[in-house]
Amino acid sequence: MTYGGVYNAKWLRYIAQAALYGLFIAVLGYFSVSPAYVHLPPDQALIKLSFSHPGQPKGGCRERTDEELARLPPNMRIRVVCPRERSPVFIELEMDGRLLYRDTLIPSGLSRDGTSTVYRRFPVAAGRHHLRARLRDDVQVEGFNYVREADITLKPAQVFVVDFNAKSGGFIFK
Repeated sequence: MTYGGVYNAKWLRYIAQAALYGLFIAVLGYFSVSPAYVHLPPDQALIKLSFSHPGQPKGGCRERTDEELARLPPNMRIRVVCPRERSPVFIELEMDGRLLYRDTLIPSGLSRDGTSTVYRRFPVAAGRHHLRARLRDDVQVEGFNYVREADITLKPAQVFVVDFNAKSGGFIFK
């Protein structure tokens, strides 16, 4: 009797395990096709603001005096010393006169000497728009160092990227 009870319990476990695997496969199959994923509503487009940019050095370089140099060990006697810290990056993005994004991006790194990075997504209505991007990367400058404006036409489900590269002249719209 014991032998038969163990034998029947083993089969019951196999049947329960098969039923649970079947249920798992059914749930997985359902969610792989339904509900349908919609990236954006049909009348929307997407603007992505994405870049990394190091701000300008926060302070000016200075020359050490002869007395300061004499107090330093020989391997550290550098006449001109510049601070490592970089300026924060101020960014504004406007569409049709309405502010989409404004932020002060703090430089990365323990000494605040790295790049300032941003990645933001803005779902907007498709159609014709006026886009303006402004950036300041130097705390010693009033206003914005870089400004770009453009009239753009966004198609439904289009992804429009706003990038920044100082070597290429500033903002890149693509």
